Amino acid sequence: MAVLHYTLDFKLRAPGKSDVSATVRGLQSVFQEQEMTENVHDSVGHGYLATFVGKNGRFAILRMHSHGLVTFDLQCLEGDDVAQVDNLLNALEKKLKALLDGNIQRIKRLPALIRGSDVDCYWPTADGRLMEYDIDEVVYEKDSAYQNIKILHSRQFGHILILNGDVNLAESDLPYTQAIMGSGKEHYAGKEVLILGGGDGGILHEAVKLKPKMITMVEIDELVIDGCRKHMRKTCGNVLDNLKGDCYEVLVQDCVPVLKKFAEQGRTFDYVINDLTAVPISTAPEEDSTWEFLRLILDLSIRVLRPGGKYFTQGNCVNLTDALSEYEKLLGRLSCKVDFSKEVVCVPSYMELWVFYTIWKK
Repeated sequence: MAVLHYTLDFKLRAPGKSDVSATVRGLQSVFQEQEMTENVHDSVGHGYLATFVGKNGRFAILRMHSHGLVTFDLQCLEGDDVAQVDNLLNALEKKLKALLDGNIQRIKRLPALIRGSDVDCYWPTADGRLMEYDIDEVVYEKDSAYQNIKILHSRQFGHILILNGDVNLAESDLPYTQAIMGSGKEHYAGKEVLILGGGDGGILHEAVKLKPKMITMVEIDELVIDGCRKHMRKTCGNVLDNLKGDCYEVLVQDCVPVLKKFAEQGRTFDYVINDLTAVPISTAPEEDSTWEFLRLILDLSIRVLRPGGKYFTQGNCVNLTDALSEYEKLLGRLSCKVDFSKEVVCVPSYMELWVFYTIWKK
């Protein structure tokens, strides 16, 4: 059973102006009406701290911080009487407004944080901010040899592929696929294309429409393909129904040895699209460092790129400026000189702006 965690905050204009004792006494009636028992704690000189235990497993913490912040946290079990919970929060907010009249700078009351639910709806952005998704169902979950794979249903974004807790792609995220393919500025007809990763089938599905000569896709995790084939049809269409088609072939292998083999054979491509997961999952020993892995993939990809060819890849969210800067420095340390351009795109299910790179030999 899940726990719902409500918060109510009051930011005071003048921390020392309000009488803490009088405020606490004024709140007693609210907790008595809710049959909640108070236990005052020693805050070691940091204001007032009390906990309250009530019926149905309700537990609350009231803090009046010496620096002028009043916080109230209420935990209750899923299935508790919502009207009673709202009445408690409304009564507490009304009473504190009256008691702290004239000394309130800001009041903030947030929707309940749901903890321990069977369906997890909280996922962090790349820069560590917490996002709440409208997820209502787990449609697929497997642990492969490489990662945890989830496909969740969102009422807004459709099915979302999540790998090791990282939101990868949703059915709403055609802008991601378009950006990592060059945003409609490239001519794929008659060209040879190499896709690294891309187990959701989104890039392959869109690329096949553009009538290339041949697409080779290298995806390490067959369970990702299996899950997306069944549950991400709006993204992949029918291209994952067979691992080989008229103009494409899917290799279920680690891309590192495949790239090395192509380089040794002198096989080249007009476009290389790197759609590997944010945290590399290659089984090769070179993956001791994420940055060294990125450099390895870049070097090998540039080696199999034809003159005039282009390498496309995702970068990261725009707020991770240090990581993006480090990546761009890395481009200057490759085995051959390259140039690059970048584009910022809003990816719907990421709920953040995302940077994409186009790289080519000088």
